[in-house]
Amino acid sequence: MFALVDANSFYCSAEQVFRPDWRGKPIIVLSNNDGCIVAANRQAKELGVPKFSPYFQVKHLCQQKGVIACSSNYELYADLSMKMMSIIGRFAPEQHVYSIDESFLSFKQCYPAIQCLRTQGQLIRRAVWKEARLPVCVGMGPTLTLAKVANHAAKKIQVYKGVCVIDNEPERIAILQSMSTGDVWGVGRRISKKLALMNINSALELANMPAGLARKQFSIEIERTVRELNGQVCKVWDEARADKQQIFSTRSVGERIVDYDSLLQALSKHVGIAAVKARKQGSDCKTMMLFASNSPYDDHPVNFKVLVSFACPTNCTKELTQAMSNAAVKLFRTGVHYYKIGVGLLDLSCEKHTQFDLFNPPKANPALMKTLDAINQRYGTDTLFVAAQGIEHKWAMRRELLTPQYTTDWKSLPFIKC
Repeated sequence: MFALVDANSFYCSAEQVFRPDWRGKPIIVLSNNDGCIVAANRQAKELGVPKFSPYFQVKHLCQQKGVIACSSNYELYADLSMKMMSIIGRFAPEQHVYSIDESFLSFKQCYPAIQCLRTQGQLIRRAVWKEARLPVCVGMGPTLTLAKVANHAAKKIQVYKGVCVIDNEPERIAILQSMSTGDVWGVGRRISKKLALMNINSALELANMPAGLARKQFSIEIERTVRELNGQVCKVWDEARADKQQIFSTRSVGERIVDYDSLLQALSKHVGIAAVKARKQGSDCKTMMLFASNSPYDDHPVNFKVLVSFACPTNCTKELTQAMSNAAVKLFRTGVHYYKIGVGLLDLSCEKHTQFDLFNPPKANPALMKTLDAINQRYGTDTLFVAAQGIEHKWAMRRELLTPQYTTDWKSLPFIKC
């Protein structure tokens, strides 16, 4: 048996952890630069606040209905996610963190020892709420897809009270009958439309579709989904994920960049982020791509890009930043109001098998980078940083509705009055 533990409206729930007075109230969380609504809890949706819509279009509605709007507090969400996953991992010998708010568990080594899976699910919910103050739902099934189906039912069908276990045929059929194909894991909007043309509208009708036909009409992944809906294990999580072939750090800026120094600082910031990602997965970069552009909605959209090659592959922030500084002048044009900038590390290779160049000795300083990462890991991101990033970032992401970073910033520690 597998279980999927999923937090309810995770971003919104995370905002309520240190604000008990917000619990039960409508909350929305906005995207970068407070652009669109990326998360809305049940209370906000019931008031008619549409998810993924631009905030400025519904700002008046939110103020009228008393909806609490928050900027994305990524530091808080990441820390609470790690805490939640640590709690969930205690309940099974095998765990796979699927996303920031979803985690799979496998009970195949201990299922006979668990007398009641529903009780186990309730214990998981109670522990996460008690220790992290995050509401979660638990779905269990004999396959990963059925665990996803059960989790969907645990959220949508009140009779399950947050825990649904598909361990018998009548239960499986009843839940699949109540689900549309678009709610099945791995079935996108385009596929569900095509299924509707074939008179397949419910998850049960999809499960009854011949597996061979599913593969012929769609793909092997849809065939696996059909088989999994019928209790046949076809999908497994990867115990060792493959390294990324490319690493990017890119973002739209809060205030348009119009001068060369600000562009240099912003690119340096993204070089540092990408370099940390490369070191975490043990990769070196032989080609770096720098790009900058204004908004595609401007009167004259422009996009600039430059490639930088290294004789010896590297993941050293210092070396990458120096190379970026030499090449950034090719991206700058006077009069362009830059809106989006970024850095990409391409042609990655394992740092353990780096091919050195006899005539170009490596310039990287692994010991320095190890120290840099260790300090930033212990005391917080950008405790130490390359001076080229600058100190005052006028172009930084706009988060005007940002709540305190209670667990990652000393200045944001909550005060308790007794």
